[in-house]
Amino acid sequence: MSPQANLIFIASLLLGTTITISSNHWIMAWTGLEINTLAILPLISKSHHPRAIEAATKYFLTQAAASALVLFSSMTNAWHTGQWDITQLTHPTSCLILTSAIAMKLGLVPFHFWFPEVLQGSPLTTGLILSTAMKLPPMTLLYMTSSSLNPTLLTILAILSAALGGWMGLNQTQIRKILAFSSISHLGWMAIILIYNPKLTLLNFYLYAVMTTTVFLTLNTTKVLKLSTLLTAWTKAPSLNTMLLLTLLSLAGLPPLTGFLPKWLIIQELTKQDMAPAATLISLLSLLSLFFYLRLAYCTTITLPPHTTNHMKQWRTNKPTSTAIAILTTVSVMLLPASPMILTIV
Repeated sequence: MSPQANLIFIASLLLGTTITISSNHWIMAWTGLEINTLAILPLISKSHHPRAIEAATKYFLTQAAASALVLFSSMTNAWHTGQWDITQLTHPTSCLILTSAIAMKLGLVPFHFWFPEVLQGSPLTTGLILSTAMKLPPMTLLYMTSSSLNPTLLTILAILSAALGGWMGLNQTQIRKILAFSSISHLGWMAIILIYNPKLTLLNFYLYAVMTTTVFLTLNTTKVLKLSTLLTAWTKAPSLNTMLLLTLLSLAGLPPLTGFLPKWLIIQELTKQDMAPAATLISLLSLLSLFFYLRLAYCTTITLPPHTTNHMKQWRTNKPTSTAIAILTTVSVMLLPASPMILTIV
């Protein structure tokens, strides 16, 4: 793909995201979501591989259905209340349809089936955009309508997402699929707290985006796509692999790393809201995802594969680690001591 075309698509993504985030009117928010969907499709299918074309088709069909539901939900609300304002979503049926539409956009269970397949068919850089930037506009819509949504429905979706995200990731060997199920599991944590403290949802999303960006950029640097190649990638950039280990453990939510902060705050908030059983359940379910993060971390740091592998050990690269990866890794690992300052902002 030519640099000019790439620039146009990236600029369109930025435009679509900005329109959705900054709009008060449902039609403008819907327009931004559509621009985003159309701009990411060429980036998914740019390799012209059958799997990439299949991923782009699945993505288009799912997002088109979700966009139609967003439009239907806003029109139903406008029909009953005369309001097109996003924050004035008060009709119960509209709230229900919107929750389903945004769950489909994000990949929350039970609308998650498209996400691992699309991520597996996309290049790593496109996968990074799908896992982070493309989730920001739907998250913003959830944040703006959080006071109107149904708490029981969101809690059920959240617990199912944490359960299935962890459970279905256990048996995977493709790293992009593992990261897709990791994303579904994290979305569960974001959804469960949305009604009670929407700012915590955004904080969790920002920290998740930083950690996922670090993992994707590191994998892109070492050109690793599956566990068997991860076993022998340590020879390429040993220091980068060591930092990848810490980032993966942070993504798992282990203290004293950054990823522990949102989980800690969410459990605390849920307990304050008399939702201790839900907090206990989602904490136990996150142990499922901890297993596959630990498996990834083990494959990252193992220095001699325990069995003969088909992959040649690769030569160490002399290229210095990019500044972006260095900064992102530092934030992904060392932000927990700054939690008092973050709490004053939240």
